[in-house]
Amino acid sequence: MTRQKKTRSLADKVQIRTGKRKDFKKWRHENPDQVTSTTRFTQKKRQQRKLQAARKQARQEAGQQIAIHPERKDD
Repeated sequence: MTRQKKTRSLADKVQIRTGKRKDFKKWRHENPDQVTSTTRFTQKKRQQRKLQAARKQARQEAGQQIAIHPERKDD
């Protein structure tokens, strides 16, 4: 039989949201409709996606063209 480990943390015993990370994670999980990303984060992600798309477009244009279905001249 193992004995319970003594803990100094009161985080598990707290019933209210105190601003601690663990409490906030629990609150966020229970209230997904009240949680939104910050505008700064969404703008940053939008900019990253634009850059990624631009890089992909540049790679595609820089690559050599291959004829997957070449025109048939057997008519």
